[in-house]
Amino acid sequence: MRFCRLWFSVNSGTDRPLGVDLMNGSELPHSDDNAPQTSRSESRPLFLESIFLGPHGVRAGWRAALYVALFLLFLSTAGMAGGLLHFAALAPGGTITPAVLATQEGLAAICAIAAALILGRLERRRFGEYGMPLTLALGKNFCLGALWGIATISALMLVIRMLGGYSFGTVDLSRADVVRYALEWAAVFLLVGVYEEFFFRGYLQFTLTSGIGFWPAALLLSLAFGAVHLRNPGEGPIGALSVVVTGMFLAFTLRRTGTLWFAIGWHAAYDFGETYLYSVPDSGIVMPGHLLASSFHGPAWLTGGTVGPEGSAFDFVVMAILFVVFDRVYRSQRLSN
Repeated sequence: MRFCRLWFSVNSGTDRPLGVDLMNGSELPHSDDNAPQTSRSESRPLFLESIFLGPHGVRAGWRAALYVALFLLFLSTAGMAGGLLHFAALAPGGTITPAVLATQEGLAAICAIAAALILGRLERRRFGEYGMPLTLALGKNFCLGALWGIATISALMLVIRMLGGYSFGTVDLSRADVVRYALEWAAVFLLVGVYEEFFFRGYLQFTLTSGIGFWPAALLLSLAFGAVHLRNPGEGPIGALSVVVTGMFLAFTLRRTGTLWFAIGWHAAYDFGETYLYSVPDSGIVMPGHLLASSFHGPAWLTGGTVGPEGSAFDFVVMAILFVVFDRVYRSQRLSN
């Protein structure tokens, strides 16, 4: 975590102040003539100081914890304000609609970004350094990610259908509603992608990488990503494990492309295909306004059951193939990075 710059005096035979930047762990510039003199024993960090401060300033774990605390503070404050104003979209236990989900996910995205902006200001870092540069928003990487996302869920549904576990059914919406719900769900899942990708693979990934390395940080955050999905009704351990694997793949795309926009596009398109296009449960939730009156039939290991296709055994097969294909296609980026 990053606090403010502190000034304090060191008992070294001089009353001159020593400026220390707690985030970067470096002293402010001073002339050699005025350099404070300290003994070896006085320069050793205190025990409590060593818990919070490392060789490069405040330890990454504390900065990550502060980020999560700020995010939760902003989100809970907004929730309480919504309750006082009787804002139905923020009421717990309400019916999920595109408007309700867009409000919740959009608010969460704002809170996640706001917390990063505050800490980025303290860390003297640009927002784009956390993986989501706004100059690249909805650009090439996003569009490519969306194509890969639709292709991934389509490949998985094709396998399940070929093995007799899925039926398309009939179109379940009127002609006007087909377009309306398509646009609404596309917007909703764009917000879902921005929120979940930035929260789990934006500031936190950047910060924890500085402390424990990229892949340990990615694994830790992917485990948290999967655990959070267990709160969804109908979700199960297999589905949560699938989410963990998906999180690792999305971290892989960040590593290769250098931006979160591919992951955001992939995430948004995959959820859109699952919820609207193929009209199946998404992490245990069946949304209203889906395109088809589709149905699953067969064992849960094939269809995913109440979890949805991400609970299918074939989801892991498709994701494994996806890792390999992405590695081959983005090999040049690996070499340049």
